Amino acid sequence: MKKVFANPVEMIERGAPRLIRSDKELERYTDALFELTALAKPSVAEIEAINLLSLLIDKYESERFAIAAASPIEVLKFLMEQNGLQQRDLMGELGSESNVSLILSGKRNLTLSHVQRLSKRFGVSPSVFLESLATAAWCTDLASSQFGFGG
Repeated sequence: MKKVFANPVEMIERGAPRLIRSDKELERYTDALFELTALAKPSVAEIEAINLLSLLIDKYESERFAIAAASPIEVLKFLMEQNGLQQRDLMGELGSESNVSLILSGKRNLTLSHVQRLSKRFGVSPSVFLESLATAAWCTDLASSQFGFGG
């Protein structure tokens, strides 16, 4: 049996959700989403509406309020600034003060244990610190396999 879907043009003409094009529309969609997520027991249709509105809001916000990618070291420096920390304050997570200095200057890469400790200290996902770690691991693997260096 062939399933029949509603005509999307007719749905949009009747006011079905569509791509968000302004901050005013974003506000309306966000208000609708808050109302739906406040329901104690949403119906299947309400859950579908929650999912759809979430996708539309996420798409608009990620395009409208895009955040430039930051390196793990830039993220670390930002977190230090926001928390009023000095280099010596990270010795517990990164080792000696000279090691902290080398990492912050980009002369030494973060290790997996550094990432784990920093993530725990700042309450952030480890992924914010992994870009340089992946590159460092790749370089170490390459040096080890191609030239006998590394470990």
